[in-house]
Amino acid sequence: MMDTLAISPVYIVGHLNPDIDSIASAIGYAWLLQARDGKNAIAVRTGSLTSQAAWILQTVGIEQPVLLTDASPRFNRIVRPLPPILPDRPLHEALSIITSQSIGVPIVGADNVPLGLVTGWTVFKLLSNQITHLVDFENVSVATLLSIKCKQAMDAEVPRFAESMRVSDARKKVLREERNDFIITRDDGTYFGVCRSPDILNPPRMQIVLVDHNEAAQSIRSLEEADLVEVIDHHRIGAQATKTPVPFTIDCVGSTSTLIAERIVTSGITPPPEICALLLAGVISDTLLLSSPTTTDRDRRIVDFLMDGVRQSGIVPYKSHTEFGEALFSASSSFSVLTIDSIINADLKLYDSHGKKFGLAQVEVGNLVELASRVNEIADGLEELCAAKGLEFAILMVTDVVRSVSRLVIGGNRELLKDLPYVRLPDSTFEATGVVSRKKQLLPVVFGLVE
Repeated sequence: MMDTLAISPVYIVGHLNPDIDSIASAIGYAWLLQARDGKNAIAVRTGSLTSQAAWILQTVGIEQPVLLTDASPRFNRIVRPLPPILPDRPLHEALSIITSQSIGVPIVGADNVPLGLVTGWTVFKLLSNQITHLVDFENVSVATLLSIKCKQAMDAEVPRFAESMRVSDARKKVLREERNDFIITRDDGTYFGVCRSPDILNPPRMQIVLVDHNEAAQSIRSLEEADLVEVIDHHRIGAQATKTPVPFTIDCVGSTSTLIAERIVTSGITPPPEICALLLAGVISDTLLLSSPTTTDRDRRIVDFLMDGVRQSGIVPYKSHTEFGEALFSASSSFSVLTIDSIINADLKLYDSHGKKFGLAQVEVGNLVELASRVNEIADGLEELCAAKGLEFAILMVTDVVRSVSRLVIGGNRELLKDLPYVRLPDSTFEATGVVSRKKQLLPVVFGLVE
């Protein structure tokens, strides 16, 4: 089998504040790309996991995806791990490397801290200086000159860049430099490698697949510095522009996990039970146990398919998707003990319509009674969110899945939302009976008010 580690990675990225569907679809699609296409596909997350997502990953034995918050290339992607030389080594050792590698030779101390670079230019300057100051230079052998210690020929002022630093943050400095070679250090300041100015001016771009979203505002930072190669989603279209045509799937189903599972079915490859369980959790979570108005027959069919894979393996002790879903929803921490920040930001999405930016967050609870004692501090938290992110308003949708009802807590410009078609309560919240889907029920109403 082809060594996938030798292939350039493709990162499968869900939206900010990732929920189970976002995590499950990223992991599921990464598995499919590996199994079907032999790609070096890596599922990543853009933020902390929800308690439900953490529970399902732990239950089925899948490690959390790597945290990736920025798609901008870092120096660790362009570093050349050239072996360094100690400062007292003879110059001819550095020259042999310069000749073979066409790059400056790093000089490091005994503690592995870089001291400078020996380059063709620094060697030329040193030899010119030596010859100028020699009275009888005709009798000085080349061997004598090449036995000079490397530390005498190195450029000690060469810029150093940390491996975790964004390449784009160093570009202006590099353009001002007459040097072509630079030192890369680890974050603790020790030597890591070298790089050249062409690497910095034109670094390799990350290959990114977006799942469960298609809007830049909801995506990983610096997406414009990466190559977007595919989108798989079930939300409205508000897509990031691409330089070339890419596969773009937006489909009217209840979850992106459904779309990924359908592709697995089409591939003819039998998914492992842990992938079945994870994708099943994604469908159940996003369709609110198939009760959301976004649910389709395709979601129901894929739940049956995934449940068969889960049931036969015995990976989780649930005989039906209903039992599985009840366990999944009960995995959430009690609303009463969550911090305001975690309540608001766990599933927050930002939108922009007609020049007005706003945020819609959603949290699921076992009973709306839990909300009563926290309405005021949640409203204050939403006000702070609006101020911090420059939002016109923000709404937290607190949803009781069992009873199919939501309460809306509002921060920011309440006047703009005064015509919400829901029951206004004495505590200034709105009760929305039968409203459980942010995407299909609440968002269209809000868009209508801000037009």
